[in-house]
Amino acid sequence: MRVGFAGLGRMGTHMARNLVAAGHDVAVWTRNPKKLTQFCQDTGTAAAGSPTDLASRAEVVVTMLADDRASQLVYLGAEGLFSTPGGAKIFLEMSTISPAHLAHLQTQAGTRLLIDAPVSGATQAAKDAMLMIMAGANEAQIAPIAPLFNAMGKQTFALGRQGAGSIMKLAINAVIHGLNQSASEALNLAVAGGIDLPLAYDALEASAACAPMLSYRRNLYLDEANQEVSFTVALAEKDMRLATELAEKLGVQAPQAALTRNTLQNASQAGFDARDMASIIHYLREKTP
Repeated sequence: MRVGFAGLGRMGTHMARNLVAAGHDVAVWTRNPKKLTQFCQDTGTAAAGSPTDLASRAEVVVTMLADDRASQLVYLGAEGLFSTPGGAKIFLEMSTISPAHLAHLQTQAGTRLLIDAPVSGATQAAKDAMLMIMAGANEAQIAPIAPLFNAMGKQTFALGRQGAGSIMKLAINAVIHGLNQSASEALNLAVAGGIDLPLAYDALEASAACAPMLSYRRNLYLDEANQEVSFTVALAEKDMRLATELAEKLGVQAPQAALTRNTLQNASQAGFDARDMASIIHYLREKTP
């Protein structure tokens, strides 16, 4: 399948590589020229000169972008994906964006099929093609593009209607970021009580409170400063902003989500924005009298 891929960030780079490895004819575009050149040299893929050029080369376009603003520019900018009447007819927006922005994109899609298909899983899951994909589409809509999802992930949920993928992603991320704060508080409590951090983490991992995230992020909690950033505080704050705004719009009580968002906002303002979200353990420790 001829695939265009826009967005070669921490996740997108691995996802695009897996599409290449699965035998798809992939062209790529990203805002960073150096990163674009390096990826094309490493994989033998073609570089598109703009999102418009990317759409003209592909049957299906996949986007993995940072936020609503980046998505707006890539889809609807002067040289955006939707600027050409020809080219790709299916667009998979796999970024974590707001349902409101997704709805706006849909109004501009015309005859194109736009599917929200955000993912759950960290960079290692992206590298290993073990992502969980949440598609705002039905089974019939997913069938033609299933080979693409299968190349990037281990499981795809067909959530039925457009926008459902985006909503489900925000709901899941609210749990993830809430757990990040709860685990950080619990570990700080254990350490303050005289328990060594690695031993406290062993006990947490063996307990009923453990979730997969805590196991694969162990090294980040124990030695964040010497690990590669997997997911920044800034992105976590964005997720929780979108989740709390959605909860307010839908009339859902979400006090824990609001608390988590507040912590992430404060940490970001305190200089933790570019650090991994596991650094919340240090932020909370430093703020403890």
